[in-house]
Amino acid sequence: MVNPNLIEINEITGIYTFLQSIDWYDPWLIGLISFHIIITSTALLTRNYSNFQVFLFFILLLLVYFSESINEYAAINWRMFSKQQYFDSKGLFISVVFCVPILLNCMLMVGSWLYQSTQIMTKLKTAQLQQQIKINKSCSKECVKEE
Repeated sequence: MVNPNLIEINEITGIYTFLQSIDWYDPWLIGLISFHIIITSTALLTRNYSNFQVFLFFILLLLVYFSESINEYAAINWRMFSKQQYFDSKGLFISVVFCVPILLNCMLMVGSWLYQSTQIMTKLKTAQLQQQIKINKSCSKECVKEE
């Protein structure tokens, strides 16, 4: 049964009308949104655990890689979990509601890694400069004693 408040496919002219055509109260979509919230929270909360983040990063990239297969499976079996068929042959729906949020999480993780790298490089350079100052001071004291 099709909801009369939804937009027909031929009426979709842009991303806004596309998003309006989605029944966001479909239970599996609520589950998908919850999944994205959990993944984003996990990415943020584990930013200091690099091994786990690398694991999560590769799992997320694998999900994006297999999204075409997921889309094909969902297009065949959509009646088992959805009220209407969202899974088109070009993969627009799965790209917008599944892949884009995952890729944004991956970008968040890469940004976090770059930030952490700059912090480590700054600390390293500061330590090197302090070591160099210490060496120069000890050398200058020895040079003064020799004269």
